[in-house]
Amino acid sequence: MRLLLDENLPKRLKNDFPEHEIFIVREKGWNGIKNGDLLKLMIANDFQALLTFDKNLQHQQNFSKYTIAVFVLSAPMNTYSELTKLSQKVREYLTHDIIPIGPVIIKID
Repeated sequence: MRLLLDENLPKRLKNDFPEHEIFIVREKGWNGIKNGDLLKLMIANDFQALLTFDKNLQHQQNFSKYTIAVFVLSAPMNTYSELTKLSQKVREYLTHDIIPIGPVIIKID
């Protein structure tokens, strides 16, 4: 599965998903691109999911227009030591034959 890490996430998080083809926004040269345009680029480039720390994204976009999952990682801080705690929950979603379309909030229990 092709995944994209938003520019607001630590690069090291990429290592938590070795079983997937995962890119960082910067690697694709897409840093600074607005969310709606980023989602369109992702669809055009066959990505299935975006991982982000942007809690406003779910309210800013009309997800009926997009066919990708957006995993919104919700943690007290935007650090690898906090966000890696959520990786297993994301991987559980990614193991299903059909992943959800639109925003999915992933929180620490």
